[in-house]
Amino acid sequence: MGKGEQTRQAILDEAFSLASCVGVGGLSIGILAERTKMSKSGLFAHFGSKEELQLAVLREAQQRFAEVVLRPAFRQPRGVARLRAIVLNWLDWTRVANLPGGCVINAAAAEFDDQPGALRDEVRRGLIALRRTLVETVAKAVEAGDLRPDTDPEQLAFELEGIYQVAQQSRRLLNDPDADRRALFAFDRLVRDYAVERGKE
Repeated sequence: MGKGEQTRQAILDEAFSLASCVGVGGLSIGILAERTKMSKSGLFAHFGSKEELQLAVLREAQQRFAEVVLRPAFRQPRGVARLRAIVLNWLDWTRVANLPGGCVINAAAAEFDDQPGALRDEVRRGLIALRRTLVETVAKAVEAGDLRPDTDPEQLAFELEGIYQVAQQSRRLLNDPDADRRALFAFDRLVRDYAVERGKE
């Protein structure tokens, strides 16, 4: 990695952490220049505009999510073990990624859901990719014989996303110390509802 790339990554690291607290929409070249001790012109040289910086942060968030949540989970065998690993990593990802203000992607989805443009499109692409991954993982669990053949992967993926959303709200807004435990309990109960009854396959 050259010096220019190292500088750009250092800016992104700072912007990623800051976006966790102020939102992607709250990022500005001025604030970031102050935080990184760089000139505004120096930042513009790397990103060109505020929107390009914001898009870069969203892409960085998606990449880090994949590194923290998905890649380790996919080292598990296909089936419920892999699905559970995704959920465990997902619940823990803001701590592992050192996001003091919570999930950048989650916050951006709320920020830009009714604001047409490149930022909304980027968030939407990332969420569609995550939904597709969850659906495919559920389908593989069906193929592995862990879940019933009549399991609807789209429905189960939808329910998993719901568990994550309410866990985040309970943890961050309601200060519920049992949020993660409740989320895992909900996941395990959901899987039991879809599980193959051994001896009746």
